[in-house]
Amino acid sequence: MDNYVLMALIATLGTWLVTALGAATVAFFKSPNPKILNLMLGFASGVMIAASFWSLLQPAIERAEEISTVPAYIVATTGFLFGAVFMWLSDKAVSFARKKANNTQGKTSEKLNRIIMLILSITLHNIPEGLAVGVAFGALQKTGFSMESLMGAITIAIGIGLQNFPEGAAVSLPLRREGYSRKKSFLYGQASGMVEPVAGVIGALLVVYIEKILPYALAFAAGAMILVAVHELIPECQKGRKSHPYFSTMGIIIGFAVMMLLDVMLG
Repeated sequence: MDNYVLMALIATLGTWLVTALGAATVAFFKSPNPKILNLMLGFASGVMIAASFWSLLQPAIERAEEISTVPAYIVATTGFLFGAVFMWLSDKAVSFARKKANNTQGKTSEKLNRIIMLILSITLHNIPEGLAVGVAFGALQKTGFSMESLMGAITIAIGIGLQNFPEGAAVSLPLRREGYSRKKSFLYGQASGMVEPVAGVIGALLVVYIEKILPYALAFAAGAMILVAVHELIPECQKGRKSHPYFSTMGIIIGFAVMMLLDVMLG
C-alpha cells in the first residue's frame, strides 16, 4: 500500500475512533453537556472553514495552474460546487427516506425506521468527510511533502474528528433513550463512523493514481466541508446562544484562528 494511502487510512481510523468515543458517552451520561458540545462544534466548524481554503482550495488552484489546461478558477469552482451538491443530494436522500419511514404503520416499525434513518443520516455525512481527509493526505504525494502540507492534512483530520465526537453521541444517546442496551447503543453509534476509513482510502487512491483529478478532488472536499460547516455545525452550535450569546461563536473564531496560525507559522 502506498505510504500516503496508508497515512489516509490511519487518519480516518482516528476520526472513526473519535466517533466511537462520542458513542461511548452512553456508558456515562444520559445526555452530554450541551454547552461543551456546542463549543466543540463551533471550534470544528472554524477549523473546517479555514482548512477548506488554505489546505484544499488554495492548493487546488495552484495545482490546476500547473497541470490543467482548464483555467484554475473554473477547476476550483467546479469541484467546489460538486462537493456542495453531493452533500446536498445526500441530505435530500436522507430526508426522502425519513419521510417514507414516517408513513410506516406500527410502533415497532416506526421505532426501527427512526433508528435506521438516524444511523443512515450520520453515515452519509461521514462519506465526504472521509473523502476530504483521504484527498488531503493523498495530495501530499503530488503537491510535494512538507511540514506545512502535512500539518494541513492533519488539521483537517482533527477538525473532522472533533465534530465526529458529538455525532457519535447523537446516535448512541437517542438509541439508549429508545430502550436499547448501552452495548447496542454504543455499537450502532460507532458504526456510523466506519464508512470514513473506506472513503478516506478511496479519496487517497484517486488523487495518488489519477493526477489530473487532484485539483477537482481538493476543491470537491472543500465544497463538502463548507456545506457541512455552514449548514449543520454552525446552526447546531448556536442553539444555546440565548443563554450564552457568544460562547459557541468564539469557538468558531478560535478554530479558524488556530488553523490560520498553523498555516502562517509553517508556511
